[in-house]
Amino acid sequence: MVVPESEDKMYYPSDDMKRDAHVSDFNVYLALHRKSLENPEGFWKEIADEFFWKNPPTGPMMQYNFDSTKGSIYVKCMEGAKTNVCYNVVDRLVREKNLGDKVAFYWEGNSPDHHLSVTYHQLLSQVCRCANVLKQMGVGKGDRVSIYLPMIPELVYTMLACARIGAVHSIVFAGFSSECLCERIMDAQSSILVTADGVYRGEKLINLKQIADEALEKCSQKAASSVTKCLVVRHQTLRTKSSSGCHKLQVHTVYFDLMFWMSLFGGELTPWRSGYHVWWDEVMKDAPDECEPEWVDAEDPLFILYTSGSTGKPKGVLHTVAGYMLYTSLTFKYVFDHHPDDVYWCTADIGWITGHSYVTYGPLANGATSVLFEGIPVHPHVGRFWEVIEKYKVTKFYTAPTAIRLLMKYGRDPYDLSSLKILGSVGEPINPEAWQWYHDAVGQGRCPVVDTFWQTETGGHVLTPLPAATPLKPGSATFPFFGVEPAILSEDGEELEGEAEGYLVFKRPWPGIMRTVYRNHERFENIYFKKFPGFYVTGDGCRRDKDGYYWITGRIDDMLNISGHLMSTAEVEAALMVHPAVAEAAVVSRPHQLKGECLYCFVTLTNNKEFSQTLAEELKKLVREKIGPIATPDFIQNAPALPKTRSGKIMRRILRQVACNEKDLGDLSTLSDPKVVEVLFSQRCEATA
Repeated sequence: MVVPESEDKMYYPSDDMKRDAHVSDFNVYLALHRKSLENPEGFWKEIADEFFWKNPPTGPMMQYNFDSTKGSIYVKCMEGAKTNVCYNVVDRLVREKNLGDKVAFYWEGNSPDHHLSVTYHQLLSQVCRCANVLKQMGVGKGDRVSIYLPMIPELVYTMLACARIGAVHSIVFAGFSSECLCERIMDAQSSILVTADGVYRGEKLINLKQIADEALEKCSQKAASSVTKCLVVRHQTLRTKSSSGCHKLQVHTVYFDLMFWMSLFGGELTPWRSGYHVWWDEVMKDAPDECEPEWVDAEDPLFILYTSGSTGKPKGVLHTVAGYMLYTSLTFKYVFDHHPDDVYWCTADIGWITGHSYVTYGPLANGATSVLFEGIPVHPHVGRFWEVIEKYKVTKFYTAPTAIRLLMKYGRDPYDLSSLKILGSVGEPINPEAWQWYHDAVGQGRCPVVDTFWQTETGGHVLTPLPAATPLKPGSATFPFFGVEPAILSEDGEELEGEAEGYLVFKRPWPGIMRTVYRNHERFENIYFKKFPGFYVTGDGCRRDKDGYYWITGRIDDMLNISGHLMSTAEVEAALMVHPAVAEAAVVSRPHQLKGECLYCFVTLTNNKEFSQTLAEELKKLVREKIGPIATPDFIQNAPALPKTRSGKIMRRILRQVACNEKDLGDLSTLSDPKVVEVLFSQRCEATA
């Protein structure tokens, strides 16, 4: 959000920050950025030389076509080279860099009583054991493994084990519903599901195994399931006590008393199917701790990560081995100005792209020591973030604007945050007020705030400050990263120069950009390249100010950014319309003080149905069940009719204005029935009460 006050404010890097920085001033940044565009072959070869390659590439560093009128869209990086990501982010550090005794992760559980340290040597051992377990289960190169785990070390072990043996991991955020999990398992055609018995989020117990079982039952009802085994982690918290310390909770009690599942192979109810369900700790204890890595092609798939699509059907964003490794490593090193003595903490869940790139692969590629955090910001008290920073002497801290706005209400005293050097923001545009508090209260006025813009599809940061080089403007993502060439287009595709506002697009690829939508390349081309041939279309609006700074203005397609989580209007609308009382639904975003945006839903009811608060609560519950708690609507309004054009298209602009109580509606001549708008405003008071 651009406001004049923040656009003219400028914060310059300190001399201390510049002294040992990888990129020490703005002119150095400009020279490197120019080199990355003018000589991408040389630029990316220098980065690639830092890694191990079993075979060198047979072609150029980068090849691509962004223009669908000239043939199929494609991006290739280091085609013909062979390597292994797991070897490069773990073995290389242990065997070549002698970092085996260095801490890779400080794991901090939901309760402050639960914590442990994992060195790089221990990480390698556990990853190899897990890789051998997966191989014993029949997983091989190219097979898909679905992972539905909380933020525990076993999540990292499993994803790296997949990378080690050439399997493709598909991680599903452990806050998603069984319906969402089912959909992702079926689309990926996974052969293994790795889950846990459960997890505490704050004081609430989430029965992950029950949700997983429900998902597999749904898979069996929709089609023959490809899942042949379910590997189950016993969460250490559930083996000992609840996070509040009130009572013992035996794992077998959870399974046998609370969780029954419908067998996919006979229909009988069984609490545990021997040979199908497998205990993680039982198979891991006898697994060898050495496993030869599978040497894979540079353009082989590394992972699939599902993100919402404008049609409501999630799309499997596919990233490949070499380019993703290079890009996450480089962005982590430069954006967080990483040095060997840093303790880095990204609060994101690994179920999202931020956790893939900046909890796992990027930090590990640089031999970083990171905090792996399972908890939530306000449990068991509102100072939990600051307590963890003080405990581990965190130097680089990366979190979401939603969390920043939440914690603004409480302050941060009396914790010692003097170890902090750099702050980061991710997931959504940060409003200038939150940026200012983050900078002043958390960073004590001395820590630069790197406000990063990127997407699941981009793989890593594409617009971002560099902490010692870039003068900062609160709320601006500033300038492009190396290899990235942005442009702003008008509605008719004209490239706009100077100060401008329009569609944010990119003219060329960088190594870490997605390669396709899994099993649907046509959808990939239609979503990202059809509207403006020759450009990658982000779906975001953007403004460039007089100084060349980029400001993200929000989504300009049928997508919503709620607390940093991208979801489609169609996905939420489909969930609402499952209810028999709902004939039609339309969903828009509304500004929210904490979340940034929230869901405002309009529902048209079937004949003879009356709107009530009870119905509204039923609909909210339905959305939670179908998608997950993150999609719970804040407002549901009765809409006897929806504003539509004469061709039948819903005018979401009008609905957004109703949701925000903005009565300057402009031209309504295209509406088939303008009186609908008056009715919606009259119903609005009840919805927002």
